[in-house]
Amino acid sequence: MTSAFDLPAIAAPASQEPARLVVGPPLAEALSRGLVVVQYRAANLRIIPVFGPAALAVTPRIGHVHVTLDDARWHWVDASGELIIQGLAPGPHRLLIELADPTHRVIDSKELAFEIPAQPSKQTSAGDS
Repeated sequence: MTSAFDLPAIAAPASQEPARLVVGPPLAEALSRGLVVVQYRAANLRIIPVFGPAALAVTPRIGHVHVTLDDARWHWVDASGELIIQGLAPGPHRLLIELADPTHRVIDSKELAFEIPAQPSKQTSAGDS
């Protein structure tokens, strides 16, 4: 009987489990400062910035994520494993993170709802100009 460790390092797996997206909640300490930090990873897919139909043949599978903020009509692509968003207005927001293959076909998605707290207003002293 052979195990997976007996295979040469370059051998493709006979079958692959379905790819899925794992997303952590926004980091609470960062949110308290008005900054959104979300970490993510993929199970059964390697996230790297490689695109196009030829990349579909790569094993193990590769892909990236699409990120949409507050139902915008546009999204951006990320392959870093961590999202950092700043400058959002205080209040509720939604973040849609979609796991996609190299041709941008969505495989899995997660949605996060979070709230940016109101920041204390900065008061200027009499000596500031």
